[in-house]
Amino acid sequence: MASHPSTQRPTLFLALVPLLVLVLLLALNVVVFGDSGLEGPNQLALLASAAVAAVIGHRKGHGIGILLEHAYDSIRTAMGAVLILLMIGALASTWLLAGIVPAMIHHGLLIIAPGYFLVAAAVASALVSLATGSSWSTAATVGIALMGIGSALGIPAGWVAGAVISGAYFGDKVSPLSDTTNLAPAVAGSELFGHIRYMLITTVPSLLIALVVFAVAGLFLDVNGDPQGLEAVHAALTGRFRIGWWSYLVPAVVIVLIYRKVPALPALFAGTLLGALFALVFQSQLLHDLAGGGSAADLYRTVIGAMGTGVSITTGNAQVDELLGSGGMSGMMGTIWLILCAMTFGGIMERTGALERITASLAGLVRGDGSLVATTAASCVVTNVSASDQYLSIVVPGRMFAPLFRARGLDPRVLSRTLEDAGTVTSPLVPWNTCGAYMATVLGVATIDYLPYAVFNLVSPLMTVLVAVAGYRILRVRP
Repeated sequence: MASHPSTQRPTLFLALVPLLVLVLLLALNVVVFGDSGLEGPNQLALLASAAVAAVIGHRKGHGIGILLEHAYDSIRTAMGAVLILLMIGALASTWLLAGIVPAMIHHGLLIIAPGYFLVAAAVASALVSLATGSSWSTAATVGIALMGIGSALGIPAGWVAGAVISGAYFGDKVSPLSDTTNLAPAVAGSELFGHIRYMLITTVPSLLIALVVFAVAGLFLDVNGDPQGLEAVHAALTGRFRIGWWSYLVPAVVIVLIYRKVPALPALFAGTLLGALFALVFQSQLLHDLAGGGSAADLYRTVIGAMGTGVSITTGNAQVDELLGSGGMSGMMGTIWLILCAMTFGGIMERTGALERITASLAGLVRGDGSLVATTAASCVVTNVSASDQYLSIVVPGRMFAPLFRARGLDPRVLSRTLEDAGTVTSPLVPWNTCGAYMATVLGVATIDYLPYAVFNLVSPLMTVLVAVAGYRILRVRP
């Protein structure tokens, strides 16, 4: 971002000050508030850090009005994510009422061996994400069901969420339907399918490492394989819901719509309406019990109320009851609040030139091909942390480092692969990033709790640096 003639770019120290303030405030919130930090303290930390960045920017010649306008523009870019979050809240409720999620849990417990559940969860998530090109849709559909199955088996939620996110982001990275998979080559100047083929050099080994870790973990985790306990879960589910093959028609429709490049929002809206319809057709007794009556007004009030404010279904089994709750659209408001504050912080950091200054300082570390890839990867991570958006983590470093890659005669695919390996996959590891906030809300696991177990996402940036340092299959442009 070029500075206006009347403005000055901040020094590296001043550019880092808002980021340091944010880290300190978030650490303080963890100590003081614990898991309740997302209920307001972390949002206020982001706004306080944005205020610090604005003061620094104002002293460097940026008008407060201009900074606020850029913050508003940044928030506008997140509106698509906000609407998707609201729709997923409604979808989760109707799929619960329709027995779709309970059916997935019921059948998953029947066919998945407990010791290999984490591997199966990662593979299933990878396949769905590859077909849809969306890690978000994968988490909101099969991800929710897999979390329920893992809970019934007694597997720690962090491990299950880590496996789901690992598989979802593998599929997201290599699917030609993914927005980030199209964005990275567009920014770097490479070609889509060439970019995907070149990514396999680092992406496949990263996934294999993750699957090995999940397989070993499955052997040592204290998994509940007690037939009587699992039978009680099955009895609770089948006693409350009608479960049949038709339960999978709605998820299949959503996956097909996304595969055919229907935008995520209308596809999820269709899934929500179909879920409501299937609830009325197949779960009439459940709706009658929840509504306290069978009139059309009672049923309408129950379905719409579940979509808006959520629903909780009791079965008499405490373990199962924990799985059968949804907050609806209102349950997403905390995450939306976090995203709006994060985008405010990121927008001001970008407009003041702080983001560019931090990235430029990293560029000064370049000494060879390996260090160029490493500094680009580090810049992607820093952007994910400071700008709170995975798209900026691709665009900003890609724009900054493209001339350096060209100057060294490196093929654009080297840059586009680095952007995806370090930008796309690390976004769900940052609690205040849009992706991190989304995954934590949808899967019901705090980002800090699943972070150590999102093995693929942790290994990918290290793998791209390792391959570059080793000089393995580094493509160059012919003179």
